[in-house]
Amino acid sequence: MTDVVIAGGHGQIALHLQRLLAEAGHSPAGIIRNPEQVGELQGIGSRAIVLDLEHSSAAELADELAGADVVVFAAGAGPNSGADRKLSLDRDGAILLAEAAELAKVPRYVMVSAMGSDDFDPESDDVFQVYLRAKSEADADLRGRDLDWTIVRPGGLTDDAPTGTITAATTTDRGSIPRADVAAVLFALIESGAASRTQFEVIGGETPIREALAAL
Repeated sequence: MTDVVIAGGHGQIALHLQRLLAEAGHSPAGIIRNPEQVGELQGIGSRAIVLDLEHSSAAELADELAGADVVVFAAGAGPNSGADRKLSLDRDGAILLAEAAELAKVPRYVMVSAMGSDDFDPESDDVFQVYLRAKSEADADLRGRDLDWTIVRPGGLTDDAPTGTITAATTTDRGSIPRADVAAVLFALIESGAASRTQFEVIGGETPIREALAAL
């Protein structure tokens, strides 16, 4: 049984992942800011950790991570948020989770990033460009840490039904992928330990998920 703590526990990818983990007999927990969401997480077999990543210290977060085997960063400020929150959550929240993981001696960190993150315009204050910058800088921070990290950069996210097949490579063509398949990729990474210290892009494709990950 693997103990997995997921930041952004009420997001769609995170909810899919927690269901998969619970059904497979693992022990998932989701970090959420809103206590009203506790029951929903418990209903899918997950434990809820009520904590605000934007207003917590690494030490406080590390206390909640004690005993975990894997942390997953699947949090995001959301499409209606401004540039400041892209930096305070998508970047700083991810870095805070890495600092806390090191303090709590959690060995593995799986990051949900975004395709094209490194192509941001550093001179732009456009919200999407700041989002890409936030993701890129969080990824760079993680790559510099002594953790067993994996950075997953999905293409455009859809709510389509999962297919169980993907294309995964250091760089792929532009494309989309169901959120449920991204969750299945995260699940397979957690179970298999594949793609250690590897960053890759992922879109829909024809290769079964575990086969595609094993080839990275």
